[in-house]
This record gives sequence, C-alpha cells and structure tokens, in this order.
Amino acid sequence: MKIEVPKSKASRLVNPGEVLLVSSSYKDKNNIITLAWHMPISKDPPLLGIAVAKSHLSYELIKESEEFIINIPGLDILKQVILCGSITGRKIDKFKESKLSAVKAERLIKTPVIKECLGHIECSLSDVKDIGDHGLFIGEVIYAAAEKDLFDEAWNINKTKLVFHFGGALFTTNAEKLDIS
Repeated sequence: MKIEVPKSKASRLVNPGEVLLVSSSYKDKNNIITLAWHMPISKDPPLLGIAVAKSHLSYELIKESEEFIINIPGLDILKQVILCGSITGRKIDKFKESKLSAVKAERLIKTPVIKECLGHIECSLSDVKDIGDHGLFIGEVIYAAAEKDLFDEAWNINKTKLVFHFGGALFTTNAEKLDIS
C-alpha cells in the first residue's frame, strides 16, 4: 500500500541529494549557500547545474559575478553546513559566523574556496535558466580539486563521510560502497 505524498514534498522522493556549500562573491560581498539541488549536465564541455532560489543573496551574487564554487563538505562540519543553510547572507557574514575559512581559488578571480571542505569545483557561469521560483545556474568546470587521501577516481567511501539531505532536518551520510563490476 502506498500513501499520497504532497506535491510540495515530492522532491524528497528523489533525495537524498549530496549537500554542497556553494560560495559566491561580487564586489565586496562573499556568501555561502547550502544546497542539495544540483546535477551533472554535460561531460564535454564539463557542465554542472545548481538550483538557487531567486530570493537568495547567492542568486544575485552568482548572476552578477558569473562564477561560483561548489565546495564539498564532510560530516565533520555539519554544524556549519546547517548554519549556512539557516541564516541569510544579506545581514550576516556567513564565513565569519560559521568560522569557515575563505581561501583564494586556483582559477577564479573573486570567489573564495572554503578551506575546510573535502573538495571544490570552480565554475564559470555558462547559462542561467528561469525555473519557477529558482534559477538553474549552469557552470562550466574550470578547475576541481579534492583531498589527496580521500579521492582517487571517486570518493574513498571508507575514509570519507559526505553529507546527504533527505529534506527538512533529516540528513544521512554514505554508509557502504557497492561495487557491481
């Protein structure tokens, strides 16, 4: 027997989505947004998409700067991940409040990398699609890096605890690697 799921909660049927911290910057304003709505879009050229609510500061910063960085947090900074998803960057400096470190990116001009994250992907904005109350930002990957001991062709599941969001206040982490080869 199945139960009806409200349309407003239907996205939770396809979650968990890996939690990301997306950093953005324009002029003198840096920001971090916690996201679980993202996707690979193309291998050649390498394109990734992130969905950002139009009401969020990050929407404006990414649109103006035409760049963003996808930072991949580990379970060890879950408190900061939740904080960055719970407060607005319009009134509070999320880097300062979360005590996350803004570090110069390898390729991007202004947007900082979050030092405490396990990896990051620097993206140059390729396109923006209007999708209801969100914008789908399509970024071309211009540089990516990950902690040496944690990534080799894929995340080392035995050493890495990534964070996944089920919706609301529900989170999980990777528990088991299944190799079907």
